[in-house]
Amino acid sequence: MTAPAAVVVDGPPRRMRRRRAVGLVCAVVVLLVASLLSVLVGSKPLVPTDVAHALFAPTGGDIDRIVWELRLPRTLAALVVGVALGVAGALIQAFTRNPLGDPGILGVNAGASLGVAVGVALFGTRMPTQHLGFAFLGALLATLVVLFVGAIGRSADPIRLTLAGVAVGAVLAGITTAMTLLDPSTFNQMRGWEAGTFVERGLDVILPAVPFIVGGLAIALFCAGSLNMLGLGDDLASALGAHVGRTRVLTVAAITLLAGAATAIAGPIAFVGLMVPHVARWIVGPDQRWIIPYSIVLAPILLLVSDVIGRVILWPGEVPVGVVTAFVGAPVLIWLVRRRKASGL
Repeated sequence: MTAPAAVVVDGPPRRMRRRRAVGLVCAVVVLLVASLLSVLVGSKPLVPTDVAHALFAPTGGDIDRIVWELRLPRTLAALVVGVALGVAGALIQAFTRNPLGDPGILGVNAGASLGVAVGVALFGTRMPTQHLGFAFLGALLATLVVLFVGAIGRSADPIRLTLAGVAVGAVLAGITTAMTLLDPSTFNQMRGWEAGTFVERGLDVILPAVPFIVGGLAIALFCAGSLNMLGLGDDLASALGAHVGRTRVLTVAAITLLAGAATAIAGPIAFVGLMVPHVARWIVGPDQRWIIPYSIVLAPILLLVSDVIGRVILWPGEVPVGVVTAFVGAPVLIWLVRRRKASGL
C-alpha cells in the first residue's frame, strides 16, 4: 500500500509573505517620492527638470549648488538618521518587551546629548564630525544605567525600564542644560544641534557615521530571529536554542551604534523610534525579521516628510525637523498610552 503524500499547507503563510513583500516594495516607492520632494522643496522651490539638469548636466550655477551642496546632503542625512532611529526603536521595543520603548524615552538620546555637551565644554569639539565618539559613549552609558536601574533586585520589567529611562533621561538632560547655560560658548554650539536638524549636514558629517550605522544594522538583522524568541521569555528562548546573554549584549551594542550615530549627525530627534516600529507591526505582525526591514524604509519616510513640512510651514523660514516630529509624536504617544492593548510585541 502506497503511503499517502504529505500535505503542504502553505496558503496563508505564502499569502502573508507576499503581502509583506508587496508592502515593502510600496514603502520603497513612497521613500523615493519623499526623497524627491526633499530635493525639490525649500526656500527656493525647484522643478524636476532643474534637478535632472543639476544631477546629469551641471553647469556650476546656483541651482546646481543648491542641489549638490544643500538639498542632496540634507536628504541623505534624513535617510541615514531615519534608518538608524527606526531600527534602534524596534530593537529597544523588542529588547525590553515594551511597546512604548524609544531611544528618547529610554534616555539613549539624552545620554548621547550629554556626551556631545561634555565634548564641546571640556574638549573643545566644534564640528559634528568630532561629536561621534562622545555621542557613542554617552548613549552607551545611558543605556547601561537604565538597564541597571530598571533591573535592580529583580529581572528587568518593561514598566520599570520605561520609568528608569524617563528618570535617567531627565537627569541627563538637566545636566546637559546646566552645562550649556554655564558656558555661553557651549550653549551657542548646542542650541541648533539640540533641536534636531539636518541643516549644514554635509558628507563630511554623514560619511564618518555610516560605518557605525551599517555595523548596527548588521547586528540588528543578525539578532532578529533571537529577539523573536526572547519575546517568549528567557527560559523558553534558551530551550529553543537562543543565546540569551549574547543576544542582549549584541542588541545593546546595536542600539548604541545606531542611536549614537544618529544623534551625532542631527541631534536628539524624538518619537521616530516610537512610532515607526508600531506601524511596522501593524503591517507585518510581531516578527522582528520583517519589522526591522520595514523600519529601515518607513523611518526615513517620516523624517523626510517632517523635514519638508518644517521647510514650508513658516516659509521662507523653517522649523527644525526635531520640532516637527515632536508635534506629530506627542499625540501618537498619548494615543498609544490610552489604548487598552498596544500593538503586540
